[in-house]
Amino acid sequence: MNDSTTTIREAGEGDLEAVLALYEHLHDADEQAGEGEIRAAWKAIIEDRRTYLFILESGGVPVSTCMLCIVPNLTRRARPFGIIENVVTRRQDRRRGYATALLHHALGYAWERTCYKVMLLTGRKDEAVLGFYEGAGFVRGVKEGFIAYPPE
Repeated sequence: MNDSTTTIREAGEGDLEAVLALYEHLHDADEQAGEGEIRAAWKAIIEDRRTYLFILESGGVPVSTCMLCIVPNLTRRARPFGIIENVVTRRQDRRRGYATALLHHALGYAWERTCYKVMLLTGRKDEAVLGFYEGAGFVRGVKEGFIAYPPE
């Protein structure tokens, strides 16, 4: 990515619609929440001092986003750890380096806050996506990830 019109910033209160538009490129189908639930979740995200939702804009247009949560910790000399979730770039803007730049920004942000590690899970299996995350600085196969879902 070599674009002087590209900026990365933390999302603000007025960015909900832009983030939701980017999330349309995240999954082919997603469960929909009601307007009240969406607004309450957005308020919680924006007000949470440990949650950072970053937006990458190109030419003033939001094209990529990710969320970083920094979790306090009692191990590793009481250094926190980070979790990155919801990494997405608009389909028409993929393979231009935007998400890599965004992830490098999020990782730098975590390292500045003394995180001893940052974790990222993906449900994608194709080698191109896994290679993308490796190219952005993540290491595959160090630990095994597990997910629990609530009972139906």
